[in-house]
Amino acid sequence: MTQLHVLIIDDDDDIARLLQLDLQDAGYHTSRADSVVKGLILAREHAPDLLLLDLGLPDGDGRDVLTRLRKNSQVPIIVLTARDVIEEKVELLTLGADDYVVKPFQLQELLARIAVQFRQEVEASLQVSGLEVRLQQRLVLYGGQELPLTPTEFELLALLMQQPGRVYSRQELIETLRTKETLRENSNVMDVHMANLRSKLRDHGAYSYLRTVRGYGYALRGPQSIDPL
Repeated sequence: MTQLHVLIIDDDDDIARLLQLDLQDAGYHTSRADSVVKGLILAREHAPDLLLLDLGLPDGDGRDVLTRLRKNSQVPIIVLTARDVIEEKVELLTLGADDYVVKPFQLQELLARIAVQFRQEVEASLQVSGLEVRLQQRLVLYGGQELPLTPTEFELLALLMQQPGRVYSRQELIETLRTKETLRENSNVMDVHMANLRSKLRDHGAYSYLRTVRGYGYALRGPQSIDPL
């Protein structure tokens, strides 16, 4: 089973090292950044499953990491803060933090809060055979490897995965995606998006997932119809 990846963004060496050891003992894979810039780079390159974010960083405020990541990522973020002030907590949640832990904290409390985020993430994911869509993170994985999809391709795949085997008409797909403001074109352009999605799946070894019903629409094959990994 693949270890869940926690990225720690904290410039305090002692705290960060202790966190890494404790999280590794708890079964998590960890990495660490000590600045805003390094944190953003690692978050985008490695797509961690969760971030532990300290606010006081040498090249900026942890809020910078939070606000910039929230532009295109829903990765769970737990803020580590030394201030037990209600106004700051409200601000952090408004900016997009999923939770916060006030320093000093007990390890068991932090582990419990991390576990809650991962339970929520599992509940907000769709899986068919080796293909997984993580809705909150807007992340698609096949065999544990990320598939880079456009927003429209992601929405199409997520919709099809909600009911494997069901055939969606072209018009139904268009109308559904229009409500999400990701698709405003005709059925021919939608067919191009589906062709690109099929090509990306195949490029990553995910064969036989998409089914085209000629003259009508598309479906995601059920697990029994898909070749195993």
